[in-house]
Amino acid sequence: MGNLASSISSPVKMLTRKRKHDDINSDSGSDESLDRLLMPKRKKLMTTTHYIYKALYQEGQNSDVTIIALNKEWKLHKVYLCQSHYFASMFSGSWKESDQEVITIEITDENITIKALDLVFGSFYQDEIIIEPLNVVSILAAAVLFQLESLMTQATEIMRETINVQTAVSYYYATSQYGYKDLHKSCFNWLLVNLLGALGDHPKYLREVNQELMIALLNSPDLFVMQTEFATYCILKKWVFLIENENWTGSRDECSDGAHNFFLEHGDVSYLNSTDGKKYEDVFRALRLDHLINHHYDVEILERDKIIPNEWLSNIYRHQWFQMLRIDQGIDKGPTELPEDLFRKSCFRCGRVVLHDGYHLWRWTGFNFGLDLLVTYEKRLFKFKRNHRHDSVSQSSLSPTTKRHIAYRMTVASVDYEQRQTKLMTTTGIKHVLLGKNEEIQVLQLEEEATFPLFISANFMVISPMDKSADEKPTKTKIKTCGSSTQIPSFSHNC
Repeated sequence: MGNLASSISSPVKMLTRKRKHDDINSDSGSDESLDRLLMPKRKKLMTTTHYIYKALYQEGQNSDVTIIALNKEWKLHKVYLCQSHYFASMFSGSWKESDQEVITIEITDENITIKALDLVFGSFYQDEIIIEPLNVVSILAAAVLFQLESLMTQATEIMRETINVQTAVSYYYATSQYGYKDLHKSCFNWLLVNLLGALGDHPKYLREVNQELMIALLNSPDLFVMQTEFATYCILKKWVFLIENENWTGSRDECSDGAHNFFLEHGDVSYLNSTDGKKYEDVFRALRLDHLINHHYDVEILERDKIIPNEWLSNIYRHQWFQMLRIDQGIDKGPTELPEDLFRKSCFRCGRVVLHDGYHLWRWTGFNFGLDLLVTYEKRLFKFKRNHRHDSVSQSSLSPTTKRHIAYRMTVASVDYEQRQTKLMTTTGIKHVLLGKNEEIQVLQLEEEATFPLFISANFMVISPMDKSADEKPTKTKIKTCGSSTQIPSFSHNC
């Protein structure tokens, strides 16, 4: 018994000894070492999900079905594929593929890529995936094909967060194709705010706009026009040049120069009457031609470019001259009542960017039928003033009418400068006002939540609309309003 006790206790004794002087001195170091030993170390082991993904998806172990698409094979498993309604129906129904071990799927959607298929098939074996915005349209297309509701939701959420100059046009087409109406509208609204700014500055992405979309944007009364209506003509010049020269690459300024030279070299026949140009006639008819001839410089450009036929413009000149005589002789004092649809189709659109808070004063220049309208912004308040100067030079061009009617709408968008997404938008709606000489009115009070930069869109009608004679050919728009061009950094016409 004593020997047994001795044999049990002896290992313990072997682990103990008397401390020497040096051991006592190293107590603090030992404590630190002990602390390090007691500190937990986190090491991530391969989880079940990672093991499943690696063994079953990447290595294809125990695969019971081979999927072939876009000339690539995937060794997969029916039990995982049945998470998709598409495959669940295939394997459980009367499809001929239900008992096949090798299934070929014909992919007709050009948006679907091998990379997208790889991610979608891999998602059956994971609880988390990474989607790159540049590939999100392809992933959405594949998710729609295989009826993966969760993946479709994730893809569209990413698209909504990443609408920008690189993606807006492609997202617009994709959301139309796959039936996402709300997201489709968001893309269109982004283009309304940024067509004449951010998109116009990037020829590569401007080229992606097709005729149907361009016509819809130009026809919209909600288009943010920078600076005046003539900017819409300038963007069309660049757009036609880019479509006709599909391999051209370059900067915004180089695109403007290229467009200028392209039309100069075309010849004496107006471009829209030529064989090459006839296909663009409907797009140019979307321009509000009566608002393109309010400044002599703009008229010189129109005549130099020879894009729009003279017969289109001659009718506009005649009609505008008649309108001017009616204003000068006091017959027309401006629009008093207007149906909303008429205002939206006929108004003169102009805009500006306010980069920072402070005091701002400007006018949209050009012939404005005797009205000199000043716009001021200060302390989050926008105002209009009918300026009536008393020097002899300006008096001859200003309307002598004591009171003038104008219809207007101002819309202000607070924009995220990085992606140019609208964070907050405020509008006055369509308003009618009677302005006396030098009278000033408050137009719009900006919310405290609004941040800079501010994108400003202003729509005006300062003359009463008149029916054009039935034999006039030009545009489908009516007639009316103001100015031409005040230079704004990064938003010049570049014609």
